[in-house]
Amino acid sequence: MAFVIVLAALCFLMVVAYRGYSVILFAPVAAMGAVLLTDPNLVAPVFTGLFMEKMVGFLKLYFPVFVLGAIFGKVIELSGFSKSIVAATIRIVGAERAMLAIVLVCALLTYGGVSLFVVVFAVYPFAAELFRQSDIPKRLIPATIAVGAFTFTMDALPGTPQIQNIIPTTFFGTDTWAAPILGCIGAAFILALGLAYLGWQRRKAVAAGEGYGTNLVNEPAEFESSRLAHPLIAVLPLVLVGISNKLFTIFIPRFYGASHEFIPAVIGDPKPVVQEVSKIAGIWAVEGALLVGILTVLIFAWKQVRERFAAGSQSAIGGALLASMNTASEYGFGAVIASLPGFLIVADALRAIPNPLVNEAVTVTALAGITGSASGGMSIALAAMADTFVANATAAGIPMEVLHRVAAMASGGMDTLPHNGAVITLLAVCGLTHRQSYKDIFAITLIKTAAVFVIIGVYYATGLV
Repeated sequence: MAFVIVLAALCFLMVVAYRGYSVILFAPVAAMGAVLLTDPNLVAPVFTGLFMEKMVGFLKLYFPVFVLGAIFGKVIELSGFSKSIVAATIRIVGAERAMLAIVLVCALLTYGGVSLFVVVFAVYPFAAELFRQSDIPKRLIPATIAVGAFTFTMDALPGTPQIQNIIPTTFFGTDTWAAPILGCIGAAFILALGLAYLGWQRRKAVAAGEGYGTNLVNEPAEFESSRLAHPLIAVLPLVLVGISNKLFTIFIPRFYGASHEFIPAVIGDPKPVVQEVSKIAGIWAVEGALLVGILTVLIFAWKQVRERFAAGSQSAIGGALLASMNTASEYGFGAVIASLPGFLIVADALRAIPNPLVNEAVTVTALAGITGSASGGMSIALAAMADTFVANATAAGIPMEVLHRVAAMASGGMDTLPHNGAVITLLAVCGLTHRQSYKDIFAITLIKTAAVFVIIGVYYATGLV
């Protein structure tokens, strides 16, 4: 019965998300419904002490990233830089390769260390412009961004600075460059099949006479000036965000040390506020990099931006509020579900899979799917079962680097189910619904999940690491 309750809560949330209902409302409903059926006495304590605690904790850490990412995307749009980048991209790769251009831009940003959420805000304005000019259905934008930002650069390519590639290092004693050959093979598989799928969907749309679409929501404003910025200037803010993020990541811990404290008042005897810099340096780095990007746009295009900045920034902040609250609600839901007895039944059942790598892959991707979070699901799986994975792999002679790569890639497999926070944010930013675009995102999810088992097969067949 405990397992049925967990499954019912998950299915309920996926259904309401797919049908377009607010996750901000229904994530706590689903979570508290599961608690009610498990132990009615715990509803109020779990809601306040766990759901709200995790939800607020997420907002405390990431809300500024959402706001700055939204403002960055908006000034890129208002400045006309997005249109300049689109025009240059069409000249270089041709309108028929618009999807490839968006995938590559997303990949460069995420591999450079830019947050997945920030990439969505930054890339959407010129993705919409490029798809409009190429007359590609707008409903394919989310899947195209997902291929570039949510897949191979998130956890497959060796050295990627995304959190999904960092978490396994603490459990397996590896580094982010673990299993480079397997990672590159997995990345090539995802990129090739992802682009093939997108191309197939575009050809189907052309055959059906489907264009970009009309009466759409959250369309970027048309840039009216006939004179566009030079493409190198237009792309400069995006490049500087990636470079600044890397530099801030290196120098912030050196400047502040492992922790920093301050006295929050000059009257009375308040306790010092201690910041563990090692845990939040990455977030500070992203926020600083986004500020650099915004200031760069304003320096080069203040005249174009200033007249519409007030209205544009209000619109951007409204979108950031919605996106961050959606994701935070999902985060709280995952925390509650992970605390229920039914969740332990799932974890115990997964331990029975005999093959060490298949066991790890299925466990991590299943928990990521249940919690709706790649990093959350992997953290739960490795915290509970890393010792078992290590012992089984050691007995089978499997290097820890392979465990690392399989865990990282598996975390980004089934995590993108309809209730995933990044998926909800992506659709909200694009002004699309699950009905319009989720089936294409799910196709990419299947490709990404298959890639994990491809690299497992390659390892057993060749021994490559």
